[in-house]
Amino acid sequence: MATNRDVFNQIAPSWYNLRHWSLFRRELEALAKRWQKGRLVNIGCAHGADFLPFKESFELYGIDFSDEMLGFATRYAQKFNFSASLALADVSHLPYQDEAFDWAISVATYHHIRYPEERERAFYELWRVLKPGSEAFITVWNQWQRRFWVKGKELAVPWQMKDKTLHRYYYLFSYPQLEGMLKRAGFEVLKSFPESTYRFRLKFFSRNICLLVRKGGSK
Repeated sequence: MATNRDVFNQIAPSWYNLRHWSLFRRELEALAKRWQKGRLVNIGCAHGADFLPFKESFELYGIDFSDEMLGFATRYAQKFNFSASLALADVSHLPYQDEAFDWAISVATYHHIRYPEERERAFYELWRVLKPGSEAFITVWNQWQRRFWVKGKELAVPWQMKDKTLHRYYYLFSYPQLEGMLKRAGFEVLKSFPESTYRFRLKFFSRNICLLVRKGGSK
């Protein structure tokens, strides 16, 4: 069975075209206004679309486990006239010093981590590379969205290509579980909310879980 890294390397060209704009542009633009400037790391940056709201006033860094995706991230940065320092790395072992960043974003990344100990490690790594008082924005798929009610917490989600179908591994979080894991890693949960396009009253059935968290201490 192909690993997620293998799958994302293969789908990178079609991902670049079909996911050319961030699905969370509204949320990210609000964060750019809130944060204003500083060193920002994009964890699981893929082809780089989530950098776009921060390109004017931030020093940008990004990691991804797919070298093909990073190639498209370089292309995306050139297209939209910004620069980002990119690194091939795993989210459970970030290649940065302690307290290196003012802000972090991670869009649709942590739900691709297969093993519990690696998920715990990844959230600790996020805590480690942020300065005290820094904030991070995280999104993952929600276990309780309607299409997954009888599917379980682990899924192989298909991506159709012209000549074959590839499957991506997903681990589905619930709101309480994700919040609890971030708290255990040392974060304060500032806000827990659905994606901006979700229009129903109960957030617990949204497609995505969005968290804004803060590392304790002051800058």
